[in-house]
Amino acid sequence: MKRIRLIARLDVKGENLIKGIHLEGLRVIGSPSEYAHKYYQQGADELIFMDTVASLYERNHLADIITSVAKDIFIPMTVGGGIRSVEDATEILRLGADKVAVNTAAVNRPDLISEISNVLGSQAMVLSVEAKKNNNKWEVYTNNGRESTGIDVMEWISRGEKLGAGEILLTSVDCEGTRKGFDIDLIKSAVGCVSIPVIASGGMGKFQDLHDAVYKADADAIAMADVLHYNRLTFSEIRKQSNTAGIIVRNYE
Repeated sequence: MKRIRLIARLDVKGENLIKGIHLEGLRVIGSPSEYAHKYYQQGADELIFMDTVASLYERNHLADIITSVAKDIFIPMTVGGGIRSVEDATEILRLGADKVAVNTAAVNRPDLISEISNVLGSQAMVLSVEAKKNNNKWEVYTNNGRESTGIDVMEWISRGEKLGAGEILLTSVDCEGTRKGFDIDLIKSAVGCVSIPVIASGGMGKFQDLHDAVYKADADAIAMADVLHYNRLTFSEIRKQSNTAGIIVRNYE
């Protein structure tokens, strides 16, 4: 079995770490920097920062946060929201991030995927996909789950891989924040469509949800928010349960 990456996802609005349900009804949790350091110390493999209003306001507001946490956090960091050009992506990496996640701008102009991949490498280009199920098909949504596109998720991620995306951050808007588990069928279908890693995001409320995403859907990585923010599980507990379940994760002495 492949090693599964355990990722903390931090959705940010302004200066606050927030959490919602279906990407709506956002509730302030605390300081993004404090929580980032907490998860780093607990043993997260990676961090994902998403500016939830960047597309709405046409800019990314995470520069100060990334600059601050990059000083003493030494695991890969992905930053998404409001990235519309190679210059935007380059600046985010210059501040200390390792990857950029692009959703709305890539849907609006797919060539952006290739442009970022060609300049910064495919490993730095994460295609962020917000998926909702409509009429028994998964549809791509943008602007933090606000806008319908009519684009089929599986067709889009397959195209994204061909354009140069290095991995897929796949968020189920239907499951996000519900604590009822991941959309297993969505993840499984996505994994079958592409050969690049798929990060499952949206819905984890207990360890069994991670277990199902790995064993039933073959996810490459698990992005967690609610289950961490509300102290339902820690990374140490997740690693112990993963070891017991035969899931390969990075362990610490």
